[in-house]
Amino acid sequence: MSFSKEQSIIEAMLFAAGREVNIKELMNVLELSKDDIDKIVLNMKAQYEENNSGLEILKVDDNYQICTKKEYYEYIYPLFDNRSKPNISNAALETLSIIAYNPNITRSEIETIRGVSSDGTIYKLLEFDLIEDAGRLNAPGRPTMYKVTNKFMKLFGISSLDELPELPRYKIDENEQIVIDEVVEAPMPERVDENNEDNNEEL
Repeated sequence: MSFSKEQSIIEAMLFAAGREVNIKELMNVLELSKDDIDKIVLNMKAQYEENNSGLEILKVDDNYQICTKKEYYEYIYPLFDNRSKPNISNAALETLSIIAYNPNITRSEIETIRGVSSDGTIYKLLEFDLIEDAGRLNAPGRPTMYKVTNKFMKLFGISSLDELPELPRYKIDENEQIVIDEVVEAPMPERVDENNEDNNEEL
């Protein structure tokens, strides 16, 4: 594997950080443009693949992280933890899918879609760091909204939610049956970010 000096610096930074590194951090250190950084990392990814490396570089939004390939998880996991592997139930996967396709959704909206209580599954997904608090809905009670985390995108091998598979389009007919390939658009409540100073007043 032949690396340029810039590639070696980026590899060292990603390895030492042990976390997602924003592209601006790499730009500041190397004094290169965003396009230059992207090209260098793309070349690194290709070389890792060509040499059948056990490592890969993942991109999530404008962040890069060096990771072990998921196919080697079963060999790596025993080195760090002898507990049984964490399992996600079908209910949790269903809830996770709903949140992924509906960023900034509330618990009650999730339960309306699923038809059952989702308190336990939401708690478990928060514990696994697959979802996170996305602010408060500008509605009575100001319920918490949820969105998936970067960890979710890394685990599922996507860089952004735009890469999620497209869902079938549907509507409900007069017999309350789902009709695929058509969609009914329903107005959504206004959503706000709890970190926005204009929305910190009590309702």
